[in-house]
Amino acid sequence: ISLIYKKGIFVQGITRGDGKIGENVTQNLKTVRTIPLQIDIHQKLLNKKIESKLKNLIENGEIEIRGEVYMDKAVFEKINKERAKEKLTLYANPRNTAAGSIRQLDPKLAASRRLKFMPYKLVTNAGQNTHQEEHQILKTLGFKVDDGQSCKDLKEVIAFWKKTMIKREKLAFQIDGIVATVNSNDSFEKLGAVGKAHRGMIALKFPAEEATTSIKDIKVQIGRTGVLTPVAYLKPVSLGGTTISRATLHNLDEIRRLDVRVGDTVVIQRAGDVIPDVAQVLTRLRTGKEKIFSMPKKCPICSSEVIKTEGEVAHRCSNKQCGAIQKKQIHHFVSRKAFNIIGLGPRIINQLINKGIVSDSAELFELGEEDLAPLEGFAELASSNLIEAIRNSKKITLSKFIFAQGIRHVGEESAINLANYFKSLEKLEKAEIEALLVVNDMGEVMAKSIYDWFRDKNNIKLLAKFKQAGVKITNYKLQVTNYGLQDKAFVFTGELDKMSRDEAKEKIRQLGGKVSGSVSVKTDFVVSGKNPGSKHAKAKKLGVKILNEKNFLKLI
Repeated sequence: ISLIYKKGIFVQGITRGDGKIGENVTQNLKTVRTIPLQIDIHQKLLNKKIESKLKNLIENGEIEIRGEVYMDKAVFEKINKERAKEKLTLYANPRNTAAGSIRQLDPKLAASRRLKFMPYKLVTNAGQNTHQEEHQILKTLGFKVDDGQSCKDLKEVIAFWKKTMIKREKLAFQIDGIVATVNSNDSFEKLGAVGKAHRGMIALKFPAEEATTSIKDIKVQIGRTGVLTPVAYLKPVSLGGTTISRATLHNLDEIRRLDVRVGDTVVIQRAGDVIPDVAQVLTRLRTGKEKIFSMPKKCPICSSEVIKTEGEVAHRCSNKQCGAIQKKQIHHFVSRKAFNIIGLGPRIINQLINKGIVSDSAELFELGEEDLAPLEGFAELASSNLIEAIRNSKKITLSKFIFAQGIRHVGEESAINLANYFKSLEKLEKAEIEALLVVNDMGEVMAKSIYDWFRDKNNIKLLAKFKQAGVKITNYKLQVTNYGLQDKAFVFTGELDKMSRDEAKEKIRQLGGKVSGSVSVKTDFVVSGKNPGSKHAKAKKLGVKILNEKNFLKLI
């Protein structure tokens, strides 16, 4: 989160977003008690120059502070207990719950989540020379700051890491490591960055946490492409300050590899405070009553046949209109990289489908405030805000529209390639398999999946409903260029200094070029940064032109 104070008054709060553009979540942040609505100097600073400059900024200027909004473990446990009583899906972890609470549209709900804020950076120059001074200033302004430590060498850094790992369980909130940063701000700036990663700081993670428990049952969940994922239901166990009752088993091949059975005693682990998985089965503790799991022949949601395609590990529900698939597809449709409808999360989507208010993603655009009235926990303000967010999302780029449909095998990069090549939805809709195969990085399996999707009668109706609802797709426009990059194929390897890989790829696309993940005789240029991989050697072998970053920047 970034907080903006003007003349000492909190005026705006923004999420990090993609690093350049975030979401305005000011009203929700005003409910976080550890974010002061007005800042002032609460205790004297040793450096009088900093104190004088800071006082002037508070009285006449603007101050920007960055930090994290988080949720204490005890609050998270309480929320999940209340959800369990109401037979609602339990939240996965405090981090995701805090993020969801900040991004939803009802400030009253955000207030009820008892969120906290901890700053780690003073962006505004108040005369500070070190990162440590920034922490002192933030404390002076009335913020709660973490108890970091200034270390004179690497031995002290490792000692602090070990000390923090020991006390992590006693902390009120979850952490998965520490961050070591160069203390001198001047040195930090001179060190620069590689892509989005600063050279002057590094995250030192803790090893994956483990706990032992037993498997009570194995059930399957249905994903947006119909894939059945087996999930182990566990005897609840505390891990990383959170009670764990489920762990993913990924697929049937993984179950067989681990030889997991219902009733087994298992070691579960979680790395980086994400959803835990089963690391090991303690077979020596078996009693003989354990049951071998087999994938169901019928979908547990719609009772349709479960199929497995030869050469794939996944089992799928054969019914494309399965209720579980519809829910997951709409979850994907509203996600940040797709239509990015702020405030429309899984809880609301599930209610809309369960109550029969919507049956597909296009019907979201027909919602009115009266449709949201019967939903659990919806106030009048939240309803109008959500309708406004849906209305504002009606204009979308072609690549994001394609990605939002959740077509099997089509990811974000493939959607961009399709948009670049066909330029309009109408041309893509009519494309034969032969035309699709010409698209950059397109294989036969993906081409057939796209071809079939646009000829499915349900999808034809869905596309018509989007047009009727007023969804506007902005067709891809290339920049006018004299650089001769039209249809030139680029491959990137190694680290770039001046821009991230994503920024470089987008620039190539804008100039009419194509980006590929592998080097071949059809590759026109390989852009080789620092520490290049095997692609550099392959380009040399094939005689493909290799550009260093300086020459690449000249070219574009």
